[in-house]
Amino acid sequence: MSALAKNEPITPVPASSKAAKVVHLTKPPVRRFNLGSLGAAIVRNVLPPMIVLFIILGVWQVLCSSPTASLPSPHQVWQESYDLIAYPFFNYGSQDIGLGWRVLISLQRVAYGFGLAAIAGVVIGAIIGQSVWAMRGLDPIFQVLRTVPPLAWLPLSLAAFQDSNPSAIFVIFITSIWPVIINTAVGVRNIPQDYRNVAKVLRLNQFEFFFKIMLPSAAPYIFTGLRIGVGLSWLAIVAAEMLTGGVGIGFFIWDAWNSSRLPDIIVALAYIGVVGFALDKLVSALGKIITRG
Repeated sequence: MSALAKNEPITPVPASSKAAKVVHLTKPPVRRFNLGSLGAAIVRNVLPPMIVLFIILGVWQVLCSSPTASLPSPHQVWQESYDLIAYPFFNYGSQDIGLGWRVLISLQRVAYGFGLAAIAGVVIGAIIGQSVWAMRGLDPIFQVLRTVPPLAWLPLSLAAFQDSNPSAIFVIFITSIWPVIINTAVGVRNIPQDYRNVAKVLRLNQFEFFFKIMLPSAAPYIFTGLRIGVGLSWLAIVAAEMLTGGVGIGFFIWDAWNSSRLPDIIVALAYIGVVGFALDKLVSALGKIITRG
């Protein structure tokens, strides 16, 4: 150290006369309910199908308004089947019930059959996707069986179960399981290799790999198969109930045909279409929630 540095007095640093400014963090903006955006969404999603529906009803009314028409017009359907439309949950006896109760009975069978198909399809599809030998042995058999029409299984199921209710559930199961198996197997085969390497590093066992790696990665494929399967199961139960009887929506259509009640059949078809659309949207929304979009 130099002599000048030794003899130089140390001057204190003057304190700042101004106090430090406190910066307040701004709160994130609160999202408020926007009535305008909600109205725009309703107009964008609801208005176009409503316009198309009114056009279809108008054309239908014009074509079927003649007394010689073989099909009833919308006005005739409204007049003759008003009770089925306005009161879907009336109950006047074992067979004299509203279409709402009939749809719920059919949905109960669909829930049993499709639920079993979803569980078995995901497990079997995961095994096929993981094992090359299982894929080579089972995939050709499944590709053949999935082309069999749903009603072709009904005689065998009636012979095996000796009852119409489990037979209908089996038809739903055997119809809806194939898209779940195939899509699950494709999703498992498309799991990135990095995920598998992480599982090896963490030394995950088969159960941990299944629930922590396999299911989250293959979830989009699985829910695609579930959406196809739930649509097929709803088609299968309506067709099966036409032959097995009971109080479901399918048997109602067949009974209405035997009684020449065409307006009731048209109303039942509308119920079937709306319920099938709701089932598809329900599975789709569940898939978006689980896979986070």
